Order: sequence, then C-alpha cells, then structure tokens
Amino acid sequence: MKPLWKEAGLTQKEYDLLLQHLGREPNPTETALYGVMWSEHCGYKNTRPLFKNFPTTGPRILQGPGENAGIVDIDDDQVITFKVESHNHPSAIAPFQGAATGVGGIIRDILAMGAKPIGVLNSLHFATPKGKGHTKWLISEVIRGIGDYGNCIGIPTIGGEVRFAETYRGNPLVNAMCVGLMNKSEIQTASAEGPGNSLMIVGNLTGRDGIGGASFASKELDETNQEDRGAVQVGDPFMEKLLIDACLEVFAKDFVVGVQDMGAAGIISSTSETASKAGNGVEIDVSLVPTREAGMSPAEIMISESQERMLLIVKQGREDEVNAIFHKWDLHAVVIGNVTNDGFLRVKEGDVTVAEIPAASLTDAPIICRVGKVPDYLSKTQSFDESSVSLPDDMNATLQKLVSSPNIASRRWVYRQYDHMVQTNTVVRPGGNTGVLRIKGTQKAVTFSTDANGRYCYLNPKEGSKIVIAEAARNHIASGALPIAVTDGLNFGNPEKPEIFYQLEQSILGISEACRVLDTPIISGNASLYNETPDQGAIYPTPVIGMAGLIKNVEHITTKPFKRAGDVVFQVGDFSNEIGASEYLEVIHGKISGDVPKIELALEKRTQDFVLNAIQKSIINSATDIGDGGLAIALTECLYETKFGASIEIPESSYRLDALLFGEAQSRFLLSVAPDNMKTFQSYAEQSNIPISKLGIVNSSGNLRVRYQGESVIEQDVTTLESMNEATFPEMMR
Repeated sequence: MKPLWKEAGLTQKEYDLLLQHLGREPNPTETALYGVMWSEHCGYKNTRPLFKNFPTTGPRILQGPGENAGIVDIDDDQVITFKVESHNHPSAIAPFQGAATGVGGIIRDILAMGAKPIGVLNSLHFATPKGKGHTKWLISEVIRGIGDYGNCIGIPTIGGEVRFAETYRGNPLVNAMCVGLMNKSEIQTASAEGPGNSLMIVGNLTGRDGIGGASFASKELDETNQEDRGAVQVGDPFMEKLLIDACLEVFAKDFVVGVQDMGAAGIISSTSETASKAGNGVEIDVSLVPTREAGMSPAEIMISESQERMLLIVKQGREDEVNAIFHKWDLHAVVIGNVTNDGFLRVKEGDVTVAEIPAASLTDAPIICRVGKVPDYLSKTQSFDESSVSLPDDMNATLQKLVSSPNIASRRWVYRQYDHMVQTNTVVRPGGNTGVLRIKGTQKAVTFSTDANGRYCYLNPKEGSKIVIAEAARNHIASGALPIAVTDGLNFGNPEKPEIFYQLEQSILGISEACRVLDTPIISGNASLYNETPDQGAIYPTPVIGMAGLIKNVEHITTKPFKRAGDVVFQVGDFSNEIGASEYLEVIHGKISGDVPKIELALEKRTQDFVLNAIQKSIINSATDIGDGGLAIALTECLYETKFGASIEIPESSYRLDALLFGEAQSRFLLSVAPDNMKTFQSYAEQSNIPISKLGIVNSSGNLRVRYQGESVIEQDVTTLESMNEATFPEMMR
C-alpha cells in the first residue's frame, strides 16, 4: 500500500520538504492539501524558472503575471484584462463538460480582476476525424460545450482557431481565452488584506465534482483515466451569469478588498494564494461551507473544484450587505472564515482544527531545475533537401487540394454554433484576421486573436515559436491595430523527459525574444504539461498565443476581403525558396519535415510598422497576412464572400514555382490599394526601405488567374474554390 504522501502525488524530496515546513508529520488532510497545491498544475514546478525569460513590463502594462489575469491600459482611464488557460485533460475524457468548464473558469478569472467579460476565444487542436469514430464525437462535444456555455452566459465568442494533426489523437488541446473591460478605478486584486476581514464563499454549492482535478491535470493520459471522470468539473452557465452580475454589483459598492476565483484546487488554492500574497493567514471552518452532498470530508471540501464559485475578502461589518446582494440574485454568500495575522492557513471543522499549515508554503511549490536534450528527430527533419521534392504537374489541382485541406478549410461550421454578436460590440465576425470589439462611447476598438502552429514548433521549437508571435502580431496589424500584449498557453508533453523539456525551454526563449522585439509584453498565461499518451506519445509542442491590439480610431479597422474592382494588389515582403515545414509540404507531399521559414525579427517589426502606418494614412483598402498555404491561399481568402476575381502576375524569380505560390516565407502581407493611392504607397515603401511587389489587379471576373513567366499557372472559378473550402468541415463532421 502506498503511503499517503505518494497517493497525494508527492515525491520523497517534496515530502521531506513538507516535514521541514511543518516540523512534524502531516495528517491526511494536510497531506491532501499539499498534494494539490504542489502539483504541476498549481505549482508550476517545471516552468517557473523559465518564466523569468518573459518580458512582462511596458508603458501600457498595469498588471503582469501573478494575478488572475493581466491588465493593459487602453487610454481614457480604461483598461482591458485577458488571459488564456487550458482544459486539455478534462476535455479528453469528458469533452462537453471539460470544454464548458474551461470557458467558465477563464471567465471567472477575468471577473476576479473586477472587469465585465466582453468576449471569449478558443484554440482547439484535434486529430483529423476518421469515419464515425471517437475523434468526431470529441470534436463535436468540445465545440458544443464551448458554444452552450458562452451562448447561455451572454458573452460573444469573437474568434479562435481549430487545427488538426495526428499527434493530438489521444490528447486534444482545448484552450480558452477571455477578455474584460473596466475603468482603472474598478481593478480588483487577489489579496487577503486586513486581519479580521471575512472570507466569503459566493455562488454555487460545493460538491465532489472536480476533486483531484489539479492532480489529474499533472500526469499523462492513459487507459486508466476513465476512472478520473470525477475529476472533471460540471458547469452551470446560468449560475455563472448570475454570479457575474452579483459580483459586479458588489464590486461597485466598495465592500470587497480581495477577490479570487475558485478554480484549480478550489478553496485551498484561493485562500492560500490570497493569504500568502498579503503576507497574512486565514482561518476557515469547513462546516460553514454550503455543500450539495452530505458527508463530505474536510479535505474534499477544501480541494473540490465545483464551478461557479468565488472567494471574496469582505470588509469587516459589510458581510450582511454583501449577503443581501447575492441573496437578491438567488446565490449563496456565506462567511466561512476570516483573515488572520499569524501567517497560517488554519482549517477547522467546528471546534476541531483539522489542518494548520504555513500559508506561504502551499503557494511556493519546490522548483525542479531540468536540463534539456536536443531531440533525435531534429537531425533527420532538418536535413530535408527541398530538391528531393518534385513540382506538382497541376497547380490548379494543388490549390484545390490545399483550400479543402483541414487546416485551411473554412471554420464556419464551428463558429456558427457560437453567438458572436451578443452585447452588440462585435465589429468583425469570426473568420477575419482578428476578432474586433468596439468600445462604446469612444472612437476606439480592441482586437483579439489566438494563434498556434504545433508543426512549426515541433520542427524548430525556438524559431517556430518566434513565428507564432510574429504571425499573431501580423493578424492585428492587418486589422488596423497596434499589438499591445500577449497571454500564452504553453501546451507540452512530459517535462521529465529531456527532449520535451528542450522543446519547452526553447519555445519560451523564442517567445520571449519575439515579444521583446515586437513590443508585446506577456501579461498572463498558463502552462499545461504532461500532454501525451502511451499510443501517440507527446503532442507537438504547442504554445498558444493570445494577443490583444488597440485601434485608436474605428475608421482604421481593416478587413481581409478585396473591396472593389480596379484596386491594385501588392505583396509586402520578399518571396523565398522555402517549402520546409509548410502546409503545402504536408498536404501535397505527405512530409512533416524541413526547417521553418527564416524570420528576421527586426525586419518583421519594420514591416509591421510600415503596414500599420499605411493603414492609418488611409491608403490601404484591404489587408491580410500571408501564412498557411502561402500567397495562393491568401489570394483565395481575399476573394471569398466577394463578387470579385483577380489577375495576378508572379514576378520573375529563380525560386521554385511551388515556393512562390505556396511557400510560407515570413514578414509578408497581401494588400489592396486604390489606383489613386498606388504611387503614394510605392513611395512610402521606398522611403521605409520595405520590399513590395505589385502583383496585379482586382477585377469583376469572379476568377483567380495567376501567371508566371508569361504562362497561366492557376485559373480557377472563385465560387468553386470557396465551395470546396466551405464543404470540408461539414463533410468531415457528417
């Protein structure tokens, strides 16, 4: 029989450290509390040393990592707060509830900052479904869970992404992002200030659902995980809607000095974190906690992850007023303890003390310093020779295959299940470069996106991660927004394996370098490790980048589709001969190989600044970045949902034709410019020392015609391409 500390997921070294903190043997309740708080999911034991590389400050950053979410100044005394978090393991075994409660949890993180949630996004990664099997069911349930929760709660889903790779078959990734808006004066913090102030649990009842969720998320998935269904929380979006409204009303009354969401590890996490942050202690009586099940032990009550609950630190003497507001909303608001000045987290059951622990020790999980090893596969993949791949005989057929491939096909089937117009602030709907929300009563808008590319990060963890940041920023630039900050969701395999730790470390270094150069500090985030299964092994290293941008004048909002016949089409940036790591190489040639495209961050920054300035000078009619599938795919996407066609001439080059059409060379945009503005645009590019290529003209033909060296290489009816692009997802899910 395992000793209790092993059952709780602690190692021998960790148990020895626990003994030092307590100066005695822990009882079973104390052991359980340390087990969840020192899990990887709560304690970030493997990642905390690496987080020091992140740039986290800047002139707009009011709150960086360390709170429930980061905060960014958007001028006029207004701020936005946002964060991304994963719910991968729960979604793998109970996809509807796993995805739904992932949305609910990230919404509460934003609420805990004092903000009204104004939008949610997601980043979903699956294997391509085969037949009517498990994967198809999983995809459908995840999307239904996200849609049901967000739709019921009345928060628009304004953007996101869905990507496919075989590596996610056993371990899908479900990352949710939420954004909130408030005035500076409304900011709340997660700190248990003021000895004598009350701890109030508000919202839902506490049950046995979600017990052990943090520990479950800190181990690999295998065939035994069906036994962990009880570790998956159960969501109630209608309760959450009431909780949001009640909390915002209470916050407006200045009754509260601290707020914390009850997410991973529930009461023990929220109380110990707020106490240690303030340098105080707390005393809790679990017999006062409203429960939905009889006979719950103190440990079960303390670590339950039942949803729709918050911890409020309420000013002494204001408890009845807080209770009255929550009672009006038909919610519980119960005093379960108080702040103390002795630094201990003390848990009582009536008159009996069942746990007494230094609060700060719970939130200071022991750090594990690991050393990475370059994975063996990289020597093979990076020796890829582009000359070993022959040119396709038919570029028309190649384009058709790409537009209908799972990673490029339209996601309309997905986002039609989400309400993206509720709250009536959505300016650009899902499917554009970014989600765009206007700020009512101002000329401002804010942009949000989620971006990832696991294949890039697998083939070159550091450079691939740089590209993910750069592409995210290009999406905001193409929307007319200045990129201002980042939240990251780090999804990786088992860090105890040196090759996986190498991926994690290199990815963080790449993200950090790109964020410094592009001036997008990291203000919040989440690390989800142990994403692997015995059959599939580890997932691709998949850092998900949630980015925010600011548009100071809504007249500068720019979208992807071409706007009128006669406009001139330009590529900003240079072509290259690179096809390694591309969507084209995988879809057309069946190879996941090669190095990622080269990226020069200084050039990337100059290019982005040039395009944004051109948009703000009102000389750009449409814009998109050139990413997956290269120039040819960008052209098709600019023609969808229009009546237009385009006549394009690829400049003479020594490069491969497939690289010119489908290569993913970096630092590129596809723009359209009115003829009257063409010379101004060209002159501005020359002054800025930015390479541009005039490609052709938008016309009314409804056809995409691409010529190279005097010959037609692509001639396609746009309606046909769009139909193929739209059909893939519905057919895949039929």
